[in-house]
Amino acid sequence: MSNIFMARQPIFDKQEEVYAYELLFRSSLENFFSHVDPDAACSTVIADSSLIFGMDKLVGGRKAFVNITRQALVNEYPTLLPKDICVIELLETIEPDEEVVEKVIKLKELGYLIALDDFEYSPAYDHLLRYSDFVKVDFILSSPERRWEIPQLVPPGVRLLAEKVETREDVEQAKEMGYELFQGYYFSKPVVLTKQTLTGNRLNYMRMLREINLPGIDLKSMEDIIKPDVALSYKLLRYINSAFFSFRSEIRSIKHALVLMGNNEIRKWATLVALATVGEDKPRELLLNTVIRARFCEELGNHAGFKKQEQDFFMMGMFSLIDAIMDRNLADILAELPIAQEIKGALLGELTNAYRQVLDVLLAYERADWETVSGVAAQLNVAEAVIPPAYMEAVTWSQERLEGL
Repeated sequence: MSNIFMARQPIFDKQEEVYAYELLFRSSLENFFSHVDPDAACSTVIADSSLIFGMDKLVGGRKAFVNITRQALVNEYPTLLPKDICVIELLETIEPDEEVVEKVIKLKELGYLIALDDFEYSPAYDHLLRYSDFVKVDFILSSPERRWEIPQLVPPGVRLLAEKVETREDVEQAKEMGYELFQGYYFSKPVVLTKQTLTGNRLNYMRMLREINLPGIDLKSMEDIIKPDVALSYKLLRYINSAFFSFRSEIRSIKHALVLMGNNEIRKWATLVALATVGEDKPRELLLNTVIRARFCEELGNHAGFKKQEQDFFMMGMFSLIDAIMDRNLADILAELPIAQEIKGALLGELTNAYRQVLDVLLAYERADWETVSGVAAQLNVAEAVIPPAYMEAVTWSQERLEGL
């Protein structure tokens, strides 16, 4: 069976909490329905790609928007998906004829939610709209006038979702227009208003970031940073007592905890807790995506033959969103940290090296740009087969690590 590439893109509510994820696949369901027995083929794809077994982990108990083609709809393949999790998203290429409406009504009777993708209104959609729960409007392709017009045309009760919102201004305008849900990369871009200064505890966390990026970690310096900070000490002890470690001896001091953890785990923990604190006023999804990136880059670096540099790849992934977390220019932040030049150059797009190639695979994967994923992975000599499980593992690992923070 072919490898199944699956990425996820968050859908936020007005409070910037994650309402759902759209799941994106390398091959559309349409590509899999050319078998002699299409029902069996679709069932195998869903089962073997862990869509049902692993979907709840992927979406963390939230809804999953899944794109469905006309052929899949007519043949009732969406019924193979769990109705308590999945929102059936009808692609914009589906004409709202009588057969389509009939199948949608059947899905509604079974308890599924229905979304219309890249919606462009015409009277032909009036009947289908009566059975729809969500309407998605592309904010890149739609004119400002069209964005205003659609909320006036959909029936009451249909929730409007603004997709491909790239800036904070897009989100605020969408809210004014009546949109309730938002999908796009606005949350991962910095809103740089002025050069911000860090005071108090936040400055303390930046000191810790500097310390862990030196060639060798000075445990005494780390202890001096952590001990006076009650919250930081608590987080360290809670982390080391988690299921990730199985130390039998009692932890007698902060320094004892640091010695038991070792440099790699210290760096991971310190980076995670520092960015979580500095970005505490940001959407939780931003921090989660940061950690997913870090773990994903670490795993890809390992598969590319850079096992000894795994911590560097982890740090690169973690710092790939630090500008959005701190709302500052990335170059300015990196100038303050003793990070290796090859990592800085990769993050800033100034160097084309293995670090940058791993980062390019990551960014392409997030956007479901499967052609770029395949091409750059080949340059890294990374087999395509290892990428989907690495992504799945990164999601699970990150969700577990962030519990309690």
